[in-house]
Amino acid sequence: MRRGLLDVRPLRDSPTFRTLWLGSTLAAFAGQLTVIAVLYQVWEQTRNPLMTGMVGLAAAFPRLAGSLLGGTLSDTRDRRLVLLWAACGQTSAVLGLALHSADLVTGLDGVGPVLALVGANSFTAGMGAAARRSMIARLVSRELLPAAVALGMLTFHAAGLFGPALGGLLIGAWGLTVTYSVITVCAVVALLAVLLLPAVPPQAADAPRNPLAMTWEGLRYVTRPGAIRGAFGTDLFATLMAMPVALFPMINDERLGGDPETLGLMTSAMAVGGTITGVLSGHITRSQRLGLIQIAGASVWSAAMVGLAFGPGLIAVIAALAVAGAADTVSVIARGALVQLRIPDSRRGRVTAVDDAIAVAGPDLGNARAGAVAAVVGAPAALALGGTLSLLGMGWILWRNTALRTFRRSDAADEDGYDGAAGYDGDAGRAGGPGGADGPGAQGS
Repeated sequence: MRRGLLDVRPLRDSPTFRTLWLGSTLAAFAGQLTVIAVLYQVWEQTRNPLMTGMVGLAAAFPRLAGSLLGGTLSDTRDRRLVLLWAACGQTSAVLGLALHSADLVTGLDGVGPVLALVGANSFTAGMGAAARRSMIARLVSRELLPAAVALGMLTFHAAGLFGPALGGLLIGAWGLTVTYSVITVCAVVALLAVLLLPAVPPQAADAPRNPLAMTWEGLRYVTRPGAIRGAFGTDLFATLMAMPVALFPMINDERLGGDPETLGLMTSAMAVGGTITGVLSGHITRSQRLGLIQIAGASVWSAAMVGLAFGPGLIAVIAALAVAGAADTVSVIARGALVQLRIPDSRRGRVTAVDDAIAVAGPDLGNARAGAVAAVVGAPAALALGGTLSLLGMGWILWRNTALRTFRRSDAADEDGYDGAAGYDGDAGRAGGPGGADGPGAQGS
């Protein structure tokens, strides 16, 4: 039974990873609090749903740009330094939001400064995500890398589950300025956690190269045939074809009576399913067949969307969404572990940045597609059609992508020789061995 629970050995065995994880947890909660506070502030100032929609637009494109830039920097610079730059930028952005809400900055009234600060916060968050996620493989051993990915996913779901509720309580009790002040404190503590991390420099001192060329090289690496392309393709099929969030209001009105409480339950159900699965993720992180697990998880997600299309009442709808959230967590943990295990450290930042960009853009585009289709055929048909197309996509990838289908964790080895089998020398504050690795490199795969 204990083997099925969340594997916490990375937190116990690696002080450096524990510091990174604690800082990341605070940053994740600060991010969720910021989303709620900004949406509330913009709505209160404008009473215009178009302007609240602009919040998402102001965040999405800077996040994509920040991720790609952060990925390239993470492959050419000290990843701790990149993360430090990002943490300083995020802290400055949320401090600006706090000052703006308290009317302490003259001449910057209205929504425009808020959207600009949201964009700055999102850009630096993208930089930090690429550096943070590519750093993990240098802080823990290869054996514990899937467990470290699962711990990160648990933080994501916990922040998504509790962050909005906490934000609502803070705004209701003390107002926006206090809420932004709490966010700023969280960001400062997360920044201090980064300062406690050791340097994580590139393993090979390559000659300086054109950043755009390096970014393009990372994109080409992702699109070449193999397990990585299959893993990203699986995620894109699931999000582009079967993303349901944009249809929640329509489903709530047509099937559940339109109460805001039921809409909130729908929004929380996936996070609940994901959180529970994260706590019980031990079997996933210890498994060898990460490719098959990812495809299975994405397939269950797609089937749950078909079930959601025909769910007759609240219990059926909530159950389908909880199953979808659990399946999504299974798929994302498996994909994250596979990607981190398979890519060489010299490209880990850039490929991780593409992973982050897909995670941000895929759901947004999937929701846009779902809304457009539902406007023509209705929410049930849109969900059923999207879920079915996603299932067909899973079958195609399962049939055609042998590398993903047969991927085994024990077979994975970085192409540039880094294995990380001995982890990271956190006590010494530096990576041991040549180029920063704690021992000899692994054989190429």
